[in-house]
Amino acid sequence: MGTAVTHAPATEARAKDPEPRHGPGTPPRPADLKRRGRRENLAGHLFMSPWIAGFLLLTAGPMAASLYFAFTDYNLFDAPRWIGLDNFSEMLGDQRWRHSVRVTLWYVVVGTPVKLLVALGVALLLAQKRRGQAFYRAAFYAPSLIGASVSVAIVWKAIFSDDAIVDRTQKVFGIDAGGWTGDPDLIVYSLVALTVWQFGAPMVIFLAGLKQVPRELYEAADVDGAGKLRQFRKITLPMISPVLFFNVLLETIHSFQIFSSAYIVGGASGSACGPADGSMVYTCYLYVQGFENSRMGLASAMAWMLLVAVALVTAVLFWSQKRWVHYEEGGR
Repeated sequence: MGTAVTHAPATEARAKDPEPRHGPGTPPRPADLKRRGRRENLAGHLFMSPWIAGFLLLTAGPMAASLYFAFTDYNLFDAPRWIGLDNFSEMLGDQRWRHSVRVTLWYVVVGTPVKLLVALGVALLLAQKRRGQAFYRAAFYAPSLIGASVSVAIVWKAIFSDDAIVDRTQKVFGIDAGGWTGDPDLIVYSLVALTVWQFGAPMVIFLAGLKQVPRELYEAADVDGAGKLRQFRKITLPMISPVLFFNVLLETIHSFQIFSSAYIVGGASGSACGPADGSMVYTCYLYVQGFENSRMGLASAMAWMLLVAVALVTAVLFWSQKRWVHYEEGGR
């Protein structure tokens, strides 16, 4: 006779433990998922809290305060007094303010294109394989790291002062124009030269864009007999147009924000804005009104006017990219 096999003990054990334990093949319960999600969200908020606190205390808070001060008469010592749009009307009627706008626009229109042209030209040279390529890239990029420092601006002021290197070089070629920092008509050119010298950052971006251009396009152009200039116009520029747009946008915004170099180089004459306001860019005049004249309300109005102007220029650039920026999928 065979022996009958029974599974009663196993069945009783399952009956005593109706809730199965979580094993490798058992999905977690919804309550466990909620607790885990809350823990992960808490950890994420804790990691984000320093940035959130910094944004609220150092960016959003001061921006809201300056927007309020823009409509007040505030001198840092007395309580702000609401005056409505008086700061903006006074600003628009100020001759020095209009002069600062002209100097800034001249600096942006001249300095930004020259800087980008130099950056693109050097990037085209460094894109070719040659010995010591890594050294040249680092050497050309170095001025972008130190160019915005105060020490470099002081050295730049010394280079372009009277009887300095630039002045002596001019005299060798028979040009007796004197130092640029002491001439109201030439000091802005020294600022342009300083910003062009810092072409390393856009150069690196251009170089990255040039590396993405397919070599097959140039090989096909060579077969068709296209010269280097035609290849540059028909292949290189359209293919790197997104990178070019990014550099134009970034450098234009940076040019509107110039301050430290203009303030230090212009200080050669004892004035914050250069001899006869020759280097009085917008932010420099904003500094004069806010900290030298203690008119923080007017300075706040000027700052918000600059923000609106930069926003409008940015909007125009984004609108214009539809006409000349080409993307890989063929759209614009």
